[in-house]
Amino acid sequence: MTPPPLTVRRRRAGAEPRDRGILSAHDWRRPAVGTGWRLVHVVLFAGLIGFGAIPLIWMLRAAISTTSDLVNRPLSLIPEPALWENIPTAWNLLDIGLYLGNTVVLVLGSWVVQLVVSTTAGFALAVIRPWYGRFVYGAFLVTLFVPATVTLIALYLTVLDLPLLGFGITDTPWAVWLPAGANAFTILLVKQFFEEIPRELFEAAQIDGAGWFTIFWRIVLPMSRPIIAVVSLLAIMSAWKEFLWPLIVLTDPETQPLAVALPRLAQATNPAYLISGLLIASIPPIIIFLIFQRSIVRGIGFTGLKG
Repeated sequence: MTPPPLTVRRRRAGAEPRDRGILSAHDWRRPAVGTGWRLVHVVLFAGLIGFGAIPLIWMLRAAISTTSDLVNRPLSLIPEPALWENIPTAWNLLDIGLYLGNTVVLVLGSWVVQLVVSTTAGFALAVIRPWYGRFVYGAFLVTLFVPATVTLIALYLTVLDLPLLGFGITDTPWAVWLPAGANAFTILLVKQFFEEIPRELFEAAQIDGAGWFTIFWRIVLPMSRPIIAVVSLLAIMSAWKEFLWPLIVLTDPETQPLAVALPRLAQATNPAYLISGLLIASIPPIIIFLIFQRSIVRGIGFTGLKG
């Protein structure tokens, strides 16, 4: 039997995915159904935009408002009057520059530590596969079911007096950096990604004389940019908004990040200035997401390597 022409096969292949949705191609051609579903899409999209943008708009409005305007018209989105000088005043009055610098240092260190631990641990479990790897993998899975508050006291006692070393690291960035690396979720995420890389590449590299470090550095990492982007986003966002742990281990106000300093200053600060500080603290993560959103979305939707 003669197979159908190539153009017919392409049309069939192109039409097949469109018929796999809730509505078939025939349903979409019906005016009532197509118009109704498009209207639903528009309403849902507008609702998502509204719920996501209104809090940011209100925060901007509150940051440039007077205290009396916030009290008398708390739900209004337009300030009367608009005081744009609140933002530079808050920067100088609350010493935002110092706390923002502390935040950047803590975030960058936490990001580096978590990225190094996640990629190396994921490489060991997915590529090297030692005999005890299954037990380590099971231990990682168990920690996902343990609430972080349960281990808070034990973790604090550990950083207060490091085992076998005899000194503590409280009131230093290391007290925030090192615990950030113990993130079982990102380790398992990276491990799952590395397992999708064809093992033939590793075997060919070993035949050519490459060691595990060379395979990790020159083969695995260049092919893992999507998952590295996802882990980086998770690490940066988690470290940027972390409040409880820095509050416990960083008792010196000069070393505290914005997430800890602003609530401490809230009792003796004009509400408009405080919200201006919150607005400043929200800008960097928003910019990071807007810049790297394509890599982040590609990494989240990536399910494996093909080829």
